[in-house]
Amino acid sequence: MQKPLLEHLIELRLRLIYAVLALSAGVAASYPFSSSIFQFLTEPLWRAMGEEEGRRLIYTGLTEAFLTYLKISLFSGFMISFPFILWQAWLFIGPGLYDHEKKTFWPVLIASPLLFVMGASLAYYGVCPWAWTFFLSFEMPPSPHGLSLQLEARMSEYLALILKLILAFGLCFQLPLVILSLSKIGVLSLEALKRNRKYAFLIIVVIAAIITPPDIISPLSLIIPLYALYEISIGLVKVYKKN
Repeated sequence: MQKPLLEHLIELRLRLIYAVLALSAGVAASYPFSSSIFQFLTEPLWRAMGEEEGRRLIYTGLTEAFLTYLKISLFSGFMISFPFILWQAWLFIGPGLYDHEKKTFWPVLIASPLLFVMGASLAYYGVCPWAWTFFLSFEMPPSPHGLSLQLEARMSEYLALILKLILAFGLCFQLPLVILSLSKIGVLSLEALKRNRKYAFLIIVVIAAIITPPDIISPLSLIIPLYALYEISIGLVKVYKKN
């Protein structure tokens, strides 16, 4: 029996309130550790600098450090509360799904965070060390007839860059789930996926060029695994069609 629209709206409001409360709790719990999280995020840069003593990040605005730590808390709080937010979404959507739809939805809920962690880990442990080393290669030591050139990056700019990479790689790794979902609702077919491989590769190259730093290694580190995920998606769609 279907619920009236008003009951759906009341249920939606309740789930949104719980999600916001969970997010707020996650942010509040994360803020005392925001400086430690920031140190973790800056570790690839520190290692690229050769772990030299005296190297530093700076902030040039009076509120910049506070706002940077607040952004870290928001990001960390969302990561902590994300499973609970997904659970609230399931409690709202689940009762309206058929049994076969529920069986499809659960693997997506489990696979999505895992794929995000895989992409974020590749960005942090793979791309950042290569990219930071490349950009630091433009530093110049002092000479008798000139000034030295040394990086003193702003903490807010560094945080924006590394979070952009982590989020971009994590979201790009959702590709198999997107393809499977589009295949399930009939937007994409197995034949179309096979036929348009070259266009998919071109789109992946363009996306990698946009979201990765402008060196050689970073785009390749996204192009190769992302295209591999595309081919894996074709295999998963083939298995799904057989079943």
